[in-house]
Amino acid sequence: MTSTEPFADALTLAEIAGLAGVSVATVSKVVNGRSEVGSRTRALVEGLIQERGLRRQRRRIKPAGLLEVVFHELAGDYPIEIVKGVRTAAEHHGVNVIVSELGGRHVPGQRWIKEVLGRRPAGIITVFSGPTEEQRLLLATRDMPLVVLDPAGDPGRGVPSVGATNWSGGLEATRHLLELGHRRIAMITGPESAFSSRARLDGYRTALDAAGIPVDPALIRRGSFQIEDGVVHARALMELADPPTAIFTANDGMAIGVYRAAHELGLRVPVDLSVVGFDDVATWRWANPPLTTVRQPLTEMGATAAEMLVTLATGEPLPQRRVELGTELMVRGSTATPGR
Repeated sequence: MTSTEPFADALTLAEIAGLAGVSVATVSKVVNGRSEVGSRTRALVEGLIQERGLRRQRRRIKPAGLLEVVFHELAGDYPIEIVKGVRTAAEHHGVNVIVSELGGRHVPGQRWIKEVLGRRPAGIITVFSGPTEEQRLLLATRDMPLVVLDPAGDPGRGVPSVGATNWSGGLEATRHLLELGHRRIAMITGPESAFSSRARLDGYRTALDAAGIPVDPALIRRGSFQIEDGVVHARALMELADPPTAIFTANDGMAIGVYRAAHELGLRVPVDLSVVGFDDVATWRWANPPLTTVRQPLTEMGATAAEMLVTLATGEPLPQRRVELGTELMVRGSTATPGR
C-alpha cells in the first residue's frame, strides 16, 4: 500500500527561521525543548513545524540510542511477537529497545509524554494506541520521530503507520466458512473504535453479500478482544432460536473463549460448531483442536515499524508512510462442514 509523501516540502531549520523571522539558534532551541524562548515565538515556530513538517538532517543514531515501543497494555502473545520483530531490526542497527505501557489506555497521558521527553529516545513506536495532536507536535519539535503500529484510530496527518490487510483477512475467513457450506455464520468483533476491528467486520459483511446471504444483525456481537468476550457472546449466540453453525472472531483470544463456551454447552468443535480466529499467535496453535485462524504477521510488522523509525531517525525520507502487510488464512482443525 503506497501513499504520497505528505511532507515532501518539509522545511529545514533555516527555512523555518526565515519564515518566523528568528535565528536558526532560536528554532533549534524550540526543537530541543529549551525554555529560554518566548511563548509567542515558540508557538509560531511550533505552528510552522506542524503545518509544514521538519526536514531532518542526515545523522547516525548513537550506538547507545534507544527505540521506545509503547503498548496500550502488555498482555498475551500479541506484544511479545511485535517486540521480537522490533528487537531483530533494532539489533541490526546497533540500537537498544525499551518498552512502556499505557495501562490499557489508547492515548498516552501527560505523565507518559513528560517521561518520554526526559528519556529522549531516538524514536517511538506506539502499538494499538497513539498520541494526541498536541503530543505529536511536542515529539516533532523535540526531533523524536513516531511510527504507529496497528493504529487503533486515525494516526494523524503525515504520521507513518504499519498495519495488516484486515479487510482481506475478514473476507478470506468468512469465504472459507461459506465454502465449507456454512450459512449461519456469526462474528464477534473487537471494539468499534479500532480500525482493524471495523475492517475485519467489513470483510465479513462483503463475503456474505457476495454469496447472496443477508447479514443478520443478531449474529454480530461486539467484543473487546478479551477471552471472556468469546465465552459470553458464544453462549448468547448458541441460545438463539436459529443458532450459528460457525463463529468468526476478530482475534484468537476470543476464539478460545468460544471453545470454552462450546465445551460448557456440550458442543464439539468443529463437529457441532466451526471456529475461526484472527492473529495466529503461537499459543493457540496448541488448542484442541488446533485453531483455524487468519495469520497477522505481527513479528514482521514490528520489524517493519522499527526499520521505518530508524530511517526517520537518521534523517532519511520514507519511500511510503502507509504500509500494510498481507494476512493469510491458516486452515487447521477447528473448521469443517456443518454438522446440522
